[in-house]
This record gives sequence, C-alpha cells and structure tokens, in this order.
Amino acid sequence: MLSKRTQILGESLTMAITAQAKKLKESGEDVLSFSAGEPDFDTPKIVKQAAIDAIQKGCGAYTNVAGTKEVLQAIQMKLKKDNALAYELDEIITNVGAKQSLFECIQSLIEEGDEVIIPSPYWVSYPEMVKFAGAKPVFIEGKEENGFKIDAKQLKSAINDKTKLFIINSPSNPCGSIYSKEELRELAKVLEGTKIIVLSDEMYEKLRYDNVEFYSFASLSEDAFKRTVTINGLSKCAAMPGWRFGYMASKNKELNKAVVKLQGQSTSNICSITQYAAIPALLGKADKDIEFMRLEFEKRRNKACEIISSIKGLKLGTIPQGAFYLFINIQEIQKDSMRFCKELLDKEKVALVPGVGFGMDGFVRFSYATNLENIISGLKRIDNFVKNYK
Repeated sequence: MLSKRTQILGESLTMAITAQAKKLKESGEDVLSFSAGEPDFDTPKIVKQAAIDAIQKGCGAYTNVAGTKEVLQAIQMKLKKDNALAYELDEIITNVGAKQSLFECIQSLIEEGDEVIIPSPYWVSYPEMVKFAGAKPVFIEGKEENGFKIDAKQLKSAINDKTKLFIINSPSNPCGSIYSKEELRELAKVLEGTKIIVLSDEMYEKLRYDNVEFYSFASLSEDAFKRTVTINGLSKCAAMPGWRFGYMASKNKELNKAVVKLQGQSTSNICSITQYAAIPALLGKADKDIEFMRLEFEKRRNKACEIISSIKGLKLGTIPQGAFYLFINIQEIQKDSMRFCKELLDKEKVALVPGVGFGMDGFVRFSYATNLENIISGLKRIDNFVKNYK
C-alpha cells in the first residue's frame, strides 16, 4: 500500500510528454518534439575537460554534503560578481539540480496547514512539491496583458497568517517573462514586516534577450537579502541538464542546517565529478559558449514568433524576454489544452506541453531549444493542424 503523500503527487507533465514523444520516435514515427526543457547544445568543452581532469586525478570520493570547498568558493564568486550577493561558504549548498534545492527547502520549511503563494503560470513541479509537504498552494494569476507577471496588489491580497513561502521564477518557465527591478522592489516591499520566506528560482538568469536586465530578488534590499533563498544551477545556461548541478544560497542558517541534514539522509553529496566540472562554468570560463547559445536561442525565438504571428487562431500574449519557451494562446481554436496537444501529436506528430500543467488552460508551451529547421517544420505542421481543426 502506497503512502497518501505519494498518491497525491502528480506526474511531471513535461517529462511525461517528452517521454511519450521519444517513445513514438523510437518506434519509427516522424515526431517533432517541442516539449523538452533542455538545451540541444553540447556541454562546453572546458566543462567536459574539467570532468576528465577530475576523473584522472581520482576525485571520485565522497565530499561534504554541501559540496567541496572549491565549488562552494566558485559559487560564492559567481553570486558576488553577477548578482552583487555576498554569502559565506556555509550559506551555500550544492544540490542534484535546482529541483532538489526547491524540494529540500519546501520540505524543510513548511508543514500541514501552511500556505505557499505561487504566481501562475508556474513551473509544473512547484505545486506538487508543496502538496507533498502537506501544505496548500495558493495561486495568483499573472495577466496575459502584463506578460503573465503578478503585481504587488495581487501579492498583498493573497497573504494571510498561514502564508509561509512565496515562490518567484524570473526569467520564467513557461512564458519567459522577466520582472523589472521596480516590479521586484514593489513585491519585496509587500513582504517587509512579515515572516514570509522567498524562494527565488533564477535558473534561466543568463538566457535573456533584447538587452533586458536581470535582478536577483535577494539583491533588492537588506530585508530581501535576509528572507530570500537564491536558487540556481547550470542545466539551462551551460547546457548541463544531465550533469545535475544546482545550488542554493541563504542567510537563514537554521534552514541551511536542515537542508544539509535532509540531503545527508537522502542523496548525500552530489556527484563529485560534476562539482569539479561546474567550477569553470561558474567562474565565467564558459561565457563565450553561453553567449553563443544565447544568441542562437534569440534567433530561434525571433523566427518562431514571426511564424506564429502569421498562423490564424494562435496568439502570443507576450514575446518572451528570457528562457527558451513560447506560451501560446490557443483559445480561438480549443480551450482544452490537453485535447489540443493530444490531437496535435496524433495527427501531425508534434509534441507540445498543455498549459493546464502550468496552471493556465487554453495555452500551450512551445520549447525552441531545438534547431531552426525543426522549428520551421514543426510550426508548418501546427499551421496545417490549426487550418484543418474541427
């Protein structure tokens, strides 16, 4: 008999659809998948070489649960240089991807009866992690006309004496929106005087377009710095999804100890070789590779937006400023995003992720983390599907 908490846990819709598309492709179907949330570029050579060097030096032993001194110092330098955030080494923890950072923070901080504020559309795993901890996710809808971002008034109205956490994701998955410094400041002001902790998911930080600036939530003020857990990793910007390197930084020493304790009883340290491989990327030695990828993503975004704008019935509520997704309004065609995606996969062999998984039905997520040829071909199939939709 399975535990109740396992039974209430929903499957990751993005991973399920990606797996389904791969299965169809392996069976010989001509499937084009735009569901995966991972770059299609190879990991930078300098990162791979650092891993090879670590293997040859025999760096395969256990490390401290939080990570080696070398990798923690590299994260410390990165946060200082890129985000103007000064953390001590014992305030930084490496995790098996940012997903583990989020999971461990949520499990360590909340309990049954607590509430967690989550702007929607949201990354699919946020509410599931909250429900697994026995707490209640409270959703605030980001309006399409505001780039799917929430404002201070909405945040204030959602807060009550049960509110324990506020999760913010900028640049966001699934819509690529980035909060401006002023927008973040207004949100931060609402939290002043409360005990609410902020989990700031900054995974797509370096994938930004049109010269849009990025600001870490913790950098807004001393108050924000003290209440924020900064969460990041290298899966997206450094094309290292399978390496599973994430990290968190927090001034909350009690939380840090709890996370290390939880991690020590589950995974212990993350892969020692991955830790050594991450160091050059954290220190900026892979920045040329990251910039190359960013520019390619921007070209793909521009082309995809151009084509989608010509498809009658589809609408882009906002041009993404970051990440590598388009969040497409399909409501003129079909309000049921699950049905739309199922029929599209059946008829045109194109895989998208239904918006219902992100808390917003009537939309679909299109990942442009694939080559231009596939993007153009896939959008032609979508155009054909929409034209003949009944």
